[in-house]
Amino acid sequence: MEYIYAALLLHKLGKEVSESTVKSVVAATGANVDDSKVKSLVASLKGVDIDAELANASLVSAAPAAPAAEAKKEEAPHKEEKKKSAAEGLASLFG
Repeated sequence: MEYIYAALLLHKLGKEVSESTVKSVVAATGANVDDSKVKSLVASLKGVDIDAELANASLVSAAPAAPAAEAKKEEAPHKEEKKKSAAEGLASLFG
């Protein structure tokens, strides 16, 4: 995750996102630098318009938030019913 943050920070500052700059940013945080992760990230970002991707990412992440919240609300009563039925079953054992 720190490699992605480094790339985003470099992009925000208008700097080139290259292996050496990403390594410098990650090393400055005190974290150990994994060269293979840096190379993979830089290769993945070649030709990518980061501004456009960030704009699309914020739209996508905001959309599914409401259905997820509704699903959690629906699951909660279901769990309560299971607990009640389990308790009723145990109560019948003791008459």
